[in-house]
Amino acid sequence: MKKLFILALAALSFVACSRQQARMDYPQAEWDKAGEILMHTPWEELFDGVAHPAAGLFEDYFDVDEAAREHRNYAKMLERNGIRVRFVTDVLYETGIDTLRMLAAEGLRYDISDNSDTDLDESEAYKQQILGKMSRFDLLRCILLRPTIKLHKTNNNTGVEAEYIHDPMMNLYFTRDQSITTPRGHIICRMNSSQRAVETEVIEVCYQHLGTPPILRIEGEGRLEGGDYIPAGTIAFIGCGMRTNDEGIRQIMEADAFGHDTIVVVRDHKRWQMQMHLDTHFNIIDRDLCTMVRSRLEAQPGEPEYNTCDIYVRAPGEKEYRLWLSNLPFVEFICTRGMQIIPIDEEDELHYANNFLTIAPRHIMAVGGQSETYQELLRNAGVQVEWIPLESLINGYGAAHCMTQVLKRKRNE
Repeated sequence: MKKLFILALAALSFVACSRQQARMDYPQAEWDKAGEILMHTPWEELFDGVAHPAAGLFEDYFDVDEAAREHRNYAKMLERNGIRVRFVTDVLYETGIDTLRMLAAEGLRYDISDNSDTDLDESEAYKQQILGKMSRFDLLRCILLRPTIKLHKTNNNTGVEAEYIHDPMMNLYFTRDQSITTPRGHIICRMNSSQRAVETEVIEVCYQHLGTPPILRIEGEGRLEGGDYIPAGTIAFIGCGMRTNDEGIRQIMEADAFGHDTIVVVRDHKRWQMQMHLDTHFNIIDRDLCTMVRSRLEAQPGEPEYNTCDIYVRAPGEKEYRLWLSNLPFVEFICTRGMQIIPIDEEDELHYANNFLTIAPRHIMAVGGQSETYQELLRNAGVQVEWIPLESLINGYGAAHCMTQVLKRKRNE
């Protein structure tokens, strides 16, 4: 009986969502032609993270300047494909000065706990005075570096000295994570790591300035990160595991913010940092072509790598989703959709081969340095690949897909 249900579901096509409420330029399917992307070239805030990679949520140390060069090169490659790249720092720089100072004020902290003679109101007034004099670039530094100045009374000439501590947004360059962009619009995520929570505020300000305010913010016990969401026309794939939970997914469905008629919740039972998001072990190149790391593709029931999925559907004209099928083998579901799966071996997987960005049907931007076997599989499937040098940046636990938030795609007829 379950097999019959799977076959029935396979009859649903991977066509773009046609509901009137969906924005025509927002992403409908991962294979649609990318038109505009939000990125953040790492800046001074990255150094604190690489100085202790594990605490910075990074895999290993990498050269900050080289990472910035790699990122700028990646952005130029996207622009050569006719894609408009919007940079977070540029968008923030263009915002109203009051908004910029508000964000900077949240980042800059004067700690007077060891200086009992200092009045709290006077300290705050002094901070506002300094912020009022700062250039826009220095306000950006406050936002990204988030400095705490711990003040101590002393007998030196000014009567005060300080310790300087940073709480920087070293992961901001992974602009995939802080939000998802559905056919309905932008949804602000609630990050699984508390140190990354403030990144969502910066991204929300960017959307406000770009004239596309978010339609939903995940709250409370909900968790959602952008690497777990892959749009596929009437279907949305959403990973549920290490970084995204059921409550976060429930909030999106309840708010009717997906804009897809079928929601495939892909359950990750392994919860491994190297495969923290759905896009680290599954990705889509075209409506009939995808990739999957071999450990997930060949996993057997009961093994941690064995992905299952739950299917939520709604009838045309309805708002509420209902659970249709649960605990289905994910690989079997993909195959019943008529999708060819390109396997990715462990060597390539560990070099972020699966974390590519699809910018048009069978046209991807992918991390360079993959095996000849993988390259041949892509060629045989008719995939155009632009290989990106990202040897430094991938040490941050992410790659080409993680570093982009696709704001607009042009629907392929």
